[in-house]
Amino acid sequence: MLASLVPGFLLSLSLILAIGAQNAFVLRQGLRREHVFWVCLTCALSDALLISAGVAGFGALATQLPWFETVMRYGGAAFLLVYGWRNAQSAWRGGAVLDAGGRGGAVLGRTLLTLLALTWLNPHVYLDTVVLIGSISAQYPDRLAFGIGAVAASFVFFFALGYGARLLQPLFARPASWRVLDAVIALTMWGIALSLILH
Repeated sequence: MLASLVPGFLLSLSLILAIGAQNAFVLRQGLRREHVFWVCLTCALSDALLISAGVAGFGALATQLPWFETVMRYGGAAFLLVYGWRNAQSAWRGGAVLDAGGRGGAVLGRTLLTLLALTWLNPHVYLDTVVLIGSISAQYPDRLAFGIGAVAASFVFFFALGYGARLLQPLFARPASWRVLDAVIALTMWGIALSLILH
């Protein structure tokens, strides 16, 4: 079982370590201490569903629907462009989101809707979880253990990122740090959107 579980864990962890739209959002919520548990749980459960679908063999189904990837790619790019613009505006204005204690923050429902859009409208998520993890899991004798390892990595990563962000709290007590973070997030979103459009 370990021979399949550990590779699943390591593969999943390596795929989600790169900064992306979802990770940037989790980091930001962790720094602001807003709905951290629900944000981390939503990310981990979304990954769990997608990884399970991939291990169950739905990656092959996705390749049978060529229009699906195109719709997801342009829809995701449009969303990331708008979301990046909002962060760019926040970086330009500065001082608007400096409450690291989470007082007067965004409503939970709106936060989770934004997160779900960042997660489910990103075609890279499907390629990494359903297609890549799903296809690699077929090479291991215990696909279930491989999938459990991959899901476990997602839970460990997102909760570590969300709750570990508070260690950076002293740095983000300064308005300039928030402006830099918003600018980095905006550039990240636009970079991903551009890569989707030019793919």
